[in-house]
Amino acid sequence: MDSLAASLLSTTQGPFNFEASGLINSSDLPKLHLNPNSWSKVSNIIYLDSPVGTGFSFSWNSSDYVTGDLKTASDTHIFLLKWFEMFPEHLNNPFFIAGESYAGIFIPTLASEIMKGLDSGSRPIINLKGYMIGNGVTDKYFDGNAAVPFAHGMGLISDDLYQEIVDVCHGSYLTPSSEKCQSKLNKFKDVIENLNLYNILEQCYDFYYDEEYQCYNCIGDEELDTANMKSPEALASSDKTRERLPVRRSTFTDHKLGSTLSQVISNTSVLCHDDMAPYLWLNNKAVRKAIHAAEERETGRWDTCTDRITYHRDVGSVIDYHKRLISIGLRVLIYSGDHDMVVPYTGSEAWTRSLGYKIIDEWRPWISNAQVAGFTQGYDKNLTFLTIKGAGHMVPEDKPREALEFYSRWLAGERI
Repeated sequence: MDSLAASLLSTTQGPFNFEASGLINSSDLPKLHLNPNSWSKVSNIIYLDSPVGTGFSFSWNSSDYVTGDLKTASDTHIFLLKWFEMFPEHLNNPFFIAGESYAGIFIPTLASEIMKGLDSGSRPIINLKGYMIGNGVTDKYFDGNAAVPFAHGMGLISDDLYQEIVDVCHGSYLTPSSEKCQSKLNKFKDVIENLNLYNILEQCYDFYYDEEYQCYNCIGDEELDTANMKSPEALASSDKTRERLPVRRSTFTDHKLGSTLSQVISNTSVLCHDDMAPYLWLNNKAVRKAIHAAEERETGRWDTCTDRITYHRDVGSVIDYHKRLISIGLRVLIYSGDHDMVVPYTGSEAWTRSLGYKIIDEWRPWISNAQVAGFTQGYDKNLTFLTIKGAGHMVPEDKPREALEFYSRWLAGERI
């Protein structure tokens, strides 16, 4: 680590998920490739498996696997205090927090915990300067009601269906107020069911249509053995490694529109996402030894998601957290891949605007490599909203060069 560079804590994507975005490319297993767009090129980065039980993190105390939003914030704050005690040469550096998806809850609660600690005299002093959140879960109302207008704006549903939904639901799509509204939302669900909601431009790697049997997610008349498909034995030959395997559930698991958002906060899988490369690489014994991960008998096998955590979502909306943190001078960047339908940019832009800060940099394109890379709007109090054109839920994975560029500019305090 560079003792003079800014430090960034990168949190996980959700309470059940860990995947290091922007760190490795693994198109040719089992080789590791240098990522030319790694954020570590411009800052020190602490990658944290949090809460305990995600990634390679584990505890000897089973009660630690019962956790929630507030406990995760407290535990992470304790971790940071201990980390800075071990590496005091980084104490004077500007410190930032970043993450995506459910980190929209983790980050403001953690930042609040850090600031409360500073007020109460906790040591060492963490030099927190700001945070950035990508396609982050924030507020049930804004996030949950964004999918229908987003789908219409993207041309995924017809004008007629959209108007029918608007007429009977009156903007309340997350909690339907009538059977007519629920019926129209079920129709909406049927239309978009087999899309990759994490990036509507991309294929759904779970999605499988058998031409011979004319059925979805089936092999003959039998269901897929998903447990076996998940195992390395299913990829014994190199040509199989390239196949898009139908290894997870269908996009919607119930009849509520809220499933779009609940994938992030309750499911134990990342739907439509091809995670075989990190699965194979991170479960290799030599790799685990090289990265100083505990043995499998202690942590279990690495997976994108885990089902051993009992997680309590005990915070709800974090809009008030943002207001308090912005008011005390922290710099905040809210960024969104504009083709994510799990946490659509329209909802993020709406809640950001709802904070009521004065616009000081009106909506405009931002440029990367002489091309429009997205759009941005700047507010008073160092709040910025940014979209990334063509990216989905995981921006650094979908648009790595553009992600490094806006991160570098924001970190340096430059105009994006």
